[in-house]
Amino acid sequence: MFIEQPSIWLRWLYPRATWRMDRHEKSVYLTFDDGPIPEATPFILDTLANFGVHATFFMVGDNVRKHPDLYRKVVAAGHRIGNHTFNHMGGFRHTVATYNANAQKADELLHTNLFRPPHGWMRPDQYFWLGRRYRIVMWDLVTRDYSKWMTAEEVLNNVKRYTRNGSIITFHDSLRSIDKLHYALPEAIKWLKEQGYEFKTFD
Repeated sequence: MFIEQPSIWLRWLYPRATWRMDRHEKSVYLTFDDGPIPEATPFILDTLANFGVHATFFMVGDNVRKHPDLYRKVVAAGHRIGNHTFNHMGGFRHTVATYNANAQKADELLHTNLFRPPHGWMRPDQYFWLGRRYRIVMWDLVTRDYSKWMTAEEVLNNVKRYTRNGSIITFHDSLRSIDKLHYALPEAIKWLKEQGYEFKTFD
């Protein structure tokens, strides 16, 4: 549960970040990290379209550079875009200047006010400076679709077990996740709809 649903102390590290939306509203916010890539993004887009659902894609700038057509398709479909740095850069190994420059390099392609740090970690100085420019969006539920130890059924079960009002649900637009998403993503959306959740993106 520590991974799937972050503890209170972890949320305290970044108190101005968005971890969960309105807990009194029966809605969820689907997010996809790390794309776009041709092996995964088209399936995700088709699945969301089939269910009439919009999501937020936290994209890696270098992937957008390589696959600008996929970036344009995500935007054209009405989904929100977020910054996930240019090189999926881990914060602790870099200075605030290097980290911020990498995020800015990504934003020259992404043009967004949303940011999610890769691996969910930043140093305090990075958090402070990026928080002045971006709305930092974390998560309320990590599906762990990226884990080689998880089955597609277990990914779906994480959605069923941990989703609650206002949950920001994190999937991954990646090679490590796509095999599990073929089953888990449509089944998760179907279950969420059956439970009466509304799907939203960040204003």
